[in-house]
Amino acid sequence: MSDVLELVDVSVVREGRALIDQVSWSVAEGERWVILGPNGAGKTTLLQVAATYLFPTSGAAAVLGEKLGEVDVFELRQRIGLASAAMFEKLPAEQTVLQCVLTAAYGMTVSWREQYDTTDEQRALALLDRLGMSEYTTRKFGTLSEGERKRTLIARALMTDPELLLLDEPAAGLDLGGREDLVRRLGALAQDAHAPAMAMVTHHVEEIAPGFTHVLMIRQGKVLVAGPLDTTLTARNLSLCFGLPLTLERHGDRWSAQGLPLG
Repeated sequence: MSDVLELVDVSVVREGRALIDQVSWSVAEGERWVILGPNGAGKTTLLQVAATYLFPTSGAAAVLGEKLGEVDVFELRQRIGLASAAMFEKLPAEQTVLQCVLTAAYGMTVSWREQYDTTDEQRALALLDRLGMSEYTTRKFGTLSEGERKRTLIARALMTDPELLLLDEPAAGLDLGGREDLVRRLGALAQDAHAPAMAMVTHHVEEIAPGFTHVLMIRQGKVLVAGPLDTTLTARNLSLCFGLPLTLERHGDRWSAQGLPLG
């Protein structure tokens, strides 16, 4: 398998502070990664480098075989699907759900005079159906619930048939039902052999869907551990990552964690 993402000693420094510090990490075709860490650990910064929206201050980053700094990132981004909270503000509230997904085909956020063919519409509708949004295609984006917006963004991220899919806290802000519905759908996607390589940022092991294969734990900008989920996601590593004693349990293909009682 070839690497779709390769970071070698990558640091991103802002105002004298390293947001990520000498991070080395690679993602191969077919792998589905979870990025775990506390607030401020550098998870979103790491994902922004992978999405080509941030360039390393030092080190080398290659995405889909192209080295950052030597490639037209605007062309490269068409091969990367990104779903993040930052996209919420870029999509007009008055656009329909279908328009929000369709505009991704042109790398746009606002529908203008572009023309879509039948193939584009069929793909957008199929993706929305896969994410449980087939009944919402004519709804205005601004009227959707948090969970409905998250699912629309994931459908949008898949619209260009990307080779790398990046998800930044897709379950953040969801209630229990919304989270479980999303985890179920992400699990189906992760277990699809035709789906792209994936990396998902989260704070919670409960949000790790079946089918995810690897985990990277990051703390204070540095990689703590990275490797196969089955052997790397341990109570010890999780405790070191979040800075307090934690228990970890596995229930089939799902995980749960909690702190040890005081005293």
